[in-house]
Amino acid sequence: MKLFRKQRTDIPYDRETQLPAVRRSICTGEMTVGFVDKATGKFRELYCARSQAELEDFCRRTGVEELKTIY
Repeated sequence: MKLFRKQRTDIPYDRETQLPAVRRSICTGEMTVGFVDKATGKFRELYCARSQAELEDFCRRTGVEELKTIY
């Protein structure tokens, strides 16, 4: 069992069928980052982002400048 793993620096995704996005809760302000399928509009979540710095890190790792926001 390996306790410490090397963190990946990039998040691979299919740029033709998926769009990076952040889903925000209106009530609690919780932010979940993931991908939206362009054909179906279904959101696939990756992890909960706790700060603006984590959102910027997600943008850097996916190679995008802006995230689509879903409420």
